[in-house]
Amino acid sequence: MAQFAASPPRRITRSSLARFAYTGAAASNNGRISSPDIEDAIPDATSSSARKRKRTTTVGGPRAAPSRATRSVKKEEEQEIDTKTSNGPEVKIKAEREEVETLATLPATKPPPTTKRPRKPARKTTDPSTGATTTQPPTDWEEMYTVVQQMRSPGGAASNAAVDTMGCERLAQRTASARDQRFQTLVALMLSSQTKDTVNAAAMQRLQTELPAHAPGAPGGLNLENMLAVAPATLNDMIYAVGFHNNKTRYLQQAAAVCRDAHGGDIPDSIAGLVALPGVGPKMAHLCLSAAWGRTEGIGVDVHVHRITNLWGWHGKSGSKNPEDTRAKLESWLPRDRWREINGLLVGLGQTVCLPVGRRCGDCELGLRGLCRAAERKKVLEGRRVRENVVVDVKGEGVVKVEDERVEGVEREVVVDEVVKKEADE
Repeated sequence: MAQFAASPPRRITRSSLARFAYTGAAASNNGRISSPDIEDAIPDATSSSARKRKRTTTVGGPRAAPSRATRSVKKEEEQEIDTKTSNGPEVKIKAEREEVETLATLPATKPPPTTKRPRKPARKTTDPSTGATTTQPPTDWEEMYTVVQQMRSPGGAASNAAVDTMGCERLAQRTASARDQRFQTLVALMLSSQTKDTVNAAAMQRLQTELPAHAPGAPGGLNLENMLAVAPATLNDMIYAVGFHNNKTRYLQQAAAVCRDAHGGDIPDSIAGLVALPGVGPKMAHLCLSAAWGRTEGIGVDVHVHRITNLWGWHGKSGSKNPEDTRAKLESWLPRDRWREINGLLVGLGQTVCLPVGRRCGDCELGLRGLCRAAERKKVLEGRRVRENVVVDVKGEGVVKVEDERVEGVEREVVVDEVVKKEADE
């Protein structure tokens, strides 16, 4: 049986097809003309095919970015294979070869690397011609200042801070006389040291409503005369919640006595006079002069202004030593029209976003825009990821803000804010 085993198909070549060539003389076999069968000239499917595919791939590099390949198909000219059989007509076999080339375009050109903007702190420069020394402001300070203003505006990440409604300059009673309002502003500033605005506002409210009158028939409440007449123990109980209340009880009554004896019952109208009061420092003096008398002669620097400006690197690598050093350095280059508002801006920022402990860098526009050199990278990246996953979906009359959260590989949809707009029928 082995002799009948199927042999592999033979390869068809020009020489093997030569026996089918037509020679012009018909050979007879018992009177019959023997002619080749045309099907015998067609290559067998099991034989090697004449259709050849050639692929050429150009690789752009070891780590080339994937790009859409350009596929070009080329058909070569049809090759005519003239075959001649020895005893049959001429047969023309057309063989086609299809060449397929896959060309990968060159890898996408990378954008030129962005050069980091040089960030320089405030620095002193000397004019060689005149010898005058000036202080150049930090780079990008105006952009940073504008961003903070936007954050502190209504709807911003740092809006609705406690200082906006319970700051010392807002605690004086509007129904009181101008002299009593100035005195109440001074008292609020003296109580605010080492005390939160919420606690300070509550203590001021109690003094304004419960401080006994200094004489029968006189109005009660917070004024110079009632402050001098109240018993120290009573005053201490009324301001018990504020920090260092024992010392502040003594300072309040001593300051009231100085105002009565040296300033005609009113508060001083100069920085020197305010600093001379017991328990009043430069920060309180500058803030009091701005809020009570409407004159700005310096920057009121508290712990928030001192801390945040050092985080930004505005004062150089060594920074500023204390709030007074910060004030002197800021006043050397900051435009004078910003001296009053910078305290409220940075205090509100420090109360809402740039907290002393646990800064919310992911919610801070300065960190998200790469303007704050002290921003925590992990929090900034998380904040950017959250913003990219926020989608706004409009459904009818309502606008629903949807955030996609990924928790341990599971994606879920969480509605974080919903604002419904309805038109009034009126």
